[in-house]
Amino acid sequence: MTSQQPPTKRQKREEYRNAHKGEGLDELPKKRFYRQRPEQSEETPKSKPRPIDREVTVADIGCGFGGLLVALAPKLPEELIIGMEIRMQVTEFVQDRIKALRNQSSASGLYQNIACLRANTMKFLPNFFKKAQLTKIFLCFPDPHFKARKHKARIVSPTLNSEYAFVMKPGGIVYTITDVEDLHKWMAQHFEEHPSFERVRKEEECEDECVKTMMVETEEGKKVERNKGEKFVACFRRLEDPPWP
Repeated sequence: MTSQQPPTKRQKREEYRNAHKGEGLDELPKKRFYRQRPEQSEETPKSKPRPIDREVTVADIGCGFGGLLVALAPKLPEELIIGMEIRMQVTEFVQDRIKALRNQSSASGLYQNIACLRANTMKFLPNFFKKAQLTKIFLCFPDPHFKARKHKARIVSPTLNSEYAFVMKPGGIVYTITDVEDLHKWMAQHFEEHPSFERVRKEEECEDECVKTMMVETEEGKKVERNKGEKFVACFRRLEDPPWP
């Protein structure tokens, strides 16, 4: 008589996620069933988008498990906020988390202004937004890509900064935070050298509620806090385009 093999980790993940696809569930999903490395990302299944009558104005690029998205929802109730994440399983976690929070808050109507989609923004950012659409972009604890040959894969570069400038409304803010000082200096240098951005003054930065939220609400930020690490913040304002000669 053969003994039944215990389910593998992959089978457990699939069973758990399938059980949490219902709209009526209000239990928050568990991260361990959604973890995935960026290089393991799969093809995105095709789905029909729902029409909306307002434009997204805030983007959290590389939103991870959605901590900042969830925290910003009640602080920016008039804004539509999108989280963009390359890992399919992590994206699915955030989507399930938002569904559960909406069900838990059905009386108050909270969390109706946030959503998450799977996207490779380093390749396709201008495909998602039109010119001057966004007022805020968050780049929170991006992959530092320590090796010099991998610096081209960093989320801040002259080319990508031009794309951020294209989708940002003049006066809008790019928020950056990291626990890697070298990456902080890299991001600051590249934004300061770009003609479409200027550094936000430290006094203004310290008074910004979004900066305060970004410091404490992301999962990576909480991990840095637990390890008593240092966080480096820099914000950059989108300048008006110069007039044509």
